[in-house]
Amino acid sequence: MAVLTSCLRSALAAAGEPVPVVSRIPSPRPARFVRVERIGGLQQTVVSDRPRLDFHAWSETEADAHDLCALVRALVGVVPGVRGGVTVYNATEVGGPQWLSDAPSSQPRYAFA
Repeated sequence: MAVLTSCLRSALAAAGEPVPVVSRIPSPRPARFVRVERIGGLQQTVVSDRPRLDFHAWSETEADAHDLCALVRALVGVVPGVRGGVTVYNATEVGGPQWLSDAPSSQPRYAFA
């Protein structure tokens, strides 16, 4: 997951959106950030893995959270290739963007899997 968070962090910065990309919600919580969370998946062979990942985008407005999520979605779609010395063979979406309320913070959030 470190390879993917690093790749997304760089790609977002290159796209003019230098936001933190993390695996845990930071404290203090930034106004805008992306969280990548492994929620399952299977090891296919001794050297290959097929993780199931959730991507969450938080921002100050619902519209901006949506747009950040859409950008992350597009960037994940072009991740396959050699990234940080690790080969990523494919990225398959299993759940499109959806609004998720965030009760603890009341901060707008969108997510996809």
